[in-house]
Order: sequence, then C-alpha cells, then structure tokens
Amino acid sequence: MSSHKKISYKASGVDIVLGEKLVEIIKPLAKKTFRKEAFNEIGGFASLFDIPKNYQNPILVSSTDGVGTKIEIAELMNNHKSIGIDLVAMCVNDLITSGAEPLFFLDYLVTDKINLNKSKDIISGIAKGCKISNCSLIGGETAEHPKNFPKGKYDLAGFSVGVMEKKSLKKYNYRIDDLLIGLKSSGLHSNGYSLIRELLRRKKINLKKKIGANSLGKVLLEPTKIYVKEIQALSKKVNIKAMAHITGGGLLGNLERILKKRYSFFLERKNLFSFNIKLFSYLMKQTNLTEREMLKTFNCGYGMVLIIDNDDLQEVSKTLNKLNQKFKIIGKVKSTSGDPEVQVV
Repeated sequence: MSSHKKISYKASGVDIVLGEKLVEIIKPLAKKTFRKEAFNEIGGFASLFDIPKNYQNPILVSSTDGVGTKIEIAELMNNHKSIGIDLVAMCVNDLITSGAEPLFFLDYLVTDKINLNKSKDIISGIAKGCKISNCSLIGGETAEHPKNFPKGKYDLAGFSVGVMEKKSLKKYNYRIDDLLIGLKSSGLHSNGYSLIRELLRRKKINLKKKIGANSLGKVLLEPTKIYVKEIQALSKKVNIKAMAHITGGGLLGNLERILKKRYSFFLERKNLFSFNIKLFSYLMKQTNLTEREMLKTFNCGYGMVLIIDNDDLQEVSKTLNKLNQKFKIIGKVKSTSGDPEVQVV
C-alpha cells in the first residue's frame, strides 16, 4: 500500500507563517524611517505617499539598482548588517545627481528560504540607509524561490522616488576652467566586486589579511557612502553644474556620461588615488591592472564628482568641511575641437 505525502505550500518550500513573522519584524524598522508624507501601514498591497507641499511645480524622479556581487563578500564574512545601506546608497546617490530630494524607498529581497535573523539584518541596514537619506521605507517584497534559487543565498534590489522643481532640471551648463570636485568614497562602494571575487578565488587570499588597521574583509564590506546631506547642503549655497555618481564603469566611465560637445575633462593624475591609497595600491599590485583599467573599474577613492565654478570653490570647501566630507579638486573642464573625452594628465 503506497502512502502519499500531503502536498502543501509549506511542503513545496514556501513558509507563509515565517513570511508573516518577517513582516512583523519589518514594521517597526520601517516606521522609524517614515516622513510626515508617508501614511500607509507596511503589509498592505500598495504604499501611499504624499508629495511635499513646499514644491510649486514638482516632478518625480526615480531610480532602481542592486548591490551586485558584494553580497558574496557579506556571505563570506557572515555579516549582513550593512548591505542594505549599500542598496539604498546605490539608488539615492543616482537620484540626487539630478538635484532631486529622495522621498521613499521600496526593496525586493529574494531567497530560497527565509532566514529571519539574516533578513532582519538586511532590512535593518535598508532602514538605516533610509534614515541617512531622510527617505521613507514604505514597502517592499520578500520572495521565497525554493528549489529554484541557490540554497542559503539571496539577492537584493531597490527602488527609490524623489521630487524636484521642474525649473531646477540640470542642463550641464559647465564651461572652460570649471572645476571637477571629487567627494571621498568610503571604499569600493558597490562596484568591481566580480573582479574582487575572482582575485580572491585565484590567489586564495584570506579575508583576514590586514589592509592598514582593518582586515581585507572589513574594508571590502564598508558600506557605500550616502551623499544626500552633502549635496542638499551644497545646492543651497552654490550652483552645482553637473554631477556624476561613480558606480559601474569606474571614475572614467561615469564621467564620460556627463560629457557634452566641445568640452573634455582633464584629470590630474596626482589626485586620482589619494584617498584609500592602501586599498587601491594593494588591488593594483594583486590584479596587475593598468592605471586606466583601474579607473574604468573602480571609483579610485571618489564616490561622487561635482562640477562647479572656480568662484564657488571657497563656499564648497567651507560647506564640505563643516560636514566633515573630504574632497579634492581632481581636474578641470577644457575645450576640445575633437570628440569629448576624459583625459588623465
């Protein structure tokens, strides 16, 4: 006589009860991030948000991103407390390059099976990133894909929406001899990690190896710097003519995205690796990458680059120093008769 195991959602690998427990854990974390414009409860079918009243002709700005294979470093270090900050940073740092104020954020977490402790750490990091950005975590989705997703693994994506005045839309109005200001990164941020993982695998490098005062693992896991506060403070004082968030494609690739006809950027070599020197020197030595390959892969010490008028340098310096944000003048805008390009001189 044959016996048949009862077919149920739980038997197939999806635990509804565990999912409900996670929602209860998330609710107070999200609530702490709520701005006054947020008026929904976490757990509903959709999230509601009012446009702030101080905008006369508002337009909405949106951005979506993930954190890529940096998650693998979090797995190796068994530390998932800051990866959520990376997720928020990747979205809101893109958002602010247009001059927008971040309003709210939603996340998507997918795994084979919900691990309550790990999920709580991840979402706590997302809530922390939202607090730093002054945006509300108003919803999200946690999906279980049993037998269809690597065991014990997860992936993360996020979506943010901001607002700005229509008249404030940036037109890249820079000119000859304007300055390129590089804002110090907190480390590698969230890019170049596929190369890093290949390096760790091929050379069998231990994450406990020291880079300066910290282990390599800790240095690689350092969360992405969120620049919302700094950019908002500067925007009130000076005209930021253009901004580039330095992500995939490195310093060169992202500066190329804001080039315009008749202008090139001349970067000063001496300032290109002047922050996080030990880390970048170590990576260059281990990977045998050329300087140009490094600049096309990593942020090389700068997470955000701003273009400003020479006359605004003093005000920019004063504002950034007050916020303890380190920076350097990394280059200038020059005219070109040929194709616009980013040159290292």
